Amino acid sequence: MSILISSGVIVIAIAIANILAKFTPGISNTYINLAMGILLGLIPFTDQLVLDFNNEIFMFAIIAPLLFFEGQGTRNFTVRTQAKTIIGMSVVLAVVTAILVGWSINLAFGLVFPFTLVMAAISTPTDATAFDSVVEGRKIPEGVGNNLKMESLFNDATGIILLAAGLTWLQTGHLSFGLNVSNFLISAVGGMVFGGVFGYLVMLFRQMLVRTKVNVISSQTIIFLLTPFLVYYFAEEIHVSGIIAVVCAGLISNSEASRSRFSSSHQFHLGTQLMLFISEVLNSFVFVTLGITLVRIVRDNFHEITDSLDWLWIGIIIYLVSLIIRFAYAKFIIHNTINDAVIFALGGIHGAVTLAMVFSVSSQVVGKTNYDLLILIETIVIILSMIVPTILFKFILPGIPDDSDILKQVDEIRDEMVKRGIACVNEMDIDKNVRKSVIYDLRDQNTKNGMRDFLHQWRAVNQNRFNFDEKQRLDERRALMYAFDVEREYLHDVSLEHRFDNNYLYALHSEILLSESLVLDPINQQE
Repeated sequence: MSILISSGVIVIAIAIANILAKFTPGISNTYINLAMGILLGLIPFTDQLVLDFNNEIFMFAIIAPLLFFEGQGTRNFTVRTQAKTIIGMSVVLAVVTAILVGWSINLAFGLVFPFTLVMAAISTPTDATAFDSVVEGRKIPEGVGNNLKMESLFNDATGIILLAAGLTWLQTGHLSFGLNVSNFLISAVGGMVFGGVFGYLVMLFRQMLVRTKVNVISSQTIIFLLTPFLVYYFAEEIHVSGIIAVVCAGLISNSEASRSRFSSSHQFHLGTQLMLFISEVLNSFVFVTLGITLVRIVRDNFHEITDSLDWLWIGIIIYLVSLIIRFAYAKFIIHNTINDAVIFALGGIHGAVTLAMVFSVSSQVVGKTNYDLLILIETIVIILSMIVPTILFKFILPGIPDDSDILKQVDEIRDEMVKRGIACVNEMDIDKNVRKSVIYDLRDQNTKNGMRDFLHQWRAVNQNRFNFDEKQRLDERRALMYAFDVEREYLHDVSLEHRFDNNYLYALHSEILLSESLVLDPINQQE
């Protein structure tokens, strides 16, 4: 029950935060969710309802599906053609950064190198979701954005292996280079193979099922939603990288989706909408959780915070050294321009996986004092990696052009579209009540029906005034279909004028088609 209450509180907070975000268009949803999490942590009543952070549950229930959906949104061809660059960013860059950052802290503060390597390893993974929130409203060079996305998909595993190596070194007093390299290869390559094979077998099963008479959309959807959890669980059970496994399974699913979307259109549309919905909720879940955890970290480590500022300086040095290394790599290895190299360096934003890795470390291994220090340092790294680029990108990256004027024109087109649909219905020889019902439905397309109109219609339905007979239902369907045809024809005429990007008109077309499917599909017919 506790986990249900805890999840329920966070989900309610997400719903409220996302509504509030509509009133603050200049602030990313991520920061609103983060602030909501901080608020939950500050209020004693809500804070006690939310369970303590559990890194294993977090990685399994939140990160695994998020990375699977990220993988599904990435083309296999892109990964294959950029394999050399991806390996360089997610392995070479990560290892070099960890070693140099660890060495810098070792020199500056005299901490043992195995412990500083642990610090550096935890700050290795980057977060694509956090990056998207930071650059929201800004135009980023396509190549840099793609590199940052590829890096964030695959460098988590490197960080986890480096962390394990650092902890082993700290416990045993020696580092076996050959053993750690072999562990990395087994984990990374094993995760890649397992995720690819598992994803391929699931794809074959789903595609065989969809082409038979026993295909059931609900069963297919359950299989689709369970895939990332199963892949991650079994990969971790056989001691390969669950992170890489779910990404690779997602890549397989991307190719499947592109070539089977019309084999069962209902199923594909449902799966797409569920994926978008779950991704949005999980992304928000990450930052609400991060906000709550940050409050608890400060509260639980208040004495350490006030006794010494070493944690602050170490966090700043880790972030600055990482920036310099990332800039040098982008400039001299990837051969980016100076501007693109700066963007790449600042784009290495840390978030959910870094937080999970911190809490995966046992205080018994590093010691209670070092454990508290580690939590505070990584908290600073996460905060700096989000705040610094948020500020600097406002000066470095051009803003996305304001489309408010275009959206106003689109609203005018929508209004005219609905007017034409209503006009054609008024010309039809149909029952008066049918006409009223159809016109009300058409006016809903541009939300011209107020609460009074809705309540009037609601009472009418309850009083059985819209209980149409078979002929009236047929007339209602025919009137709506005719109106939709007129609306589409009008949109086609507007598109020929080339006033603005047709994507805006495609969105209106899509709304009409969805409305049409509600009218035509027998499942959607009310009794």
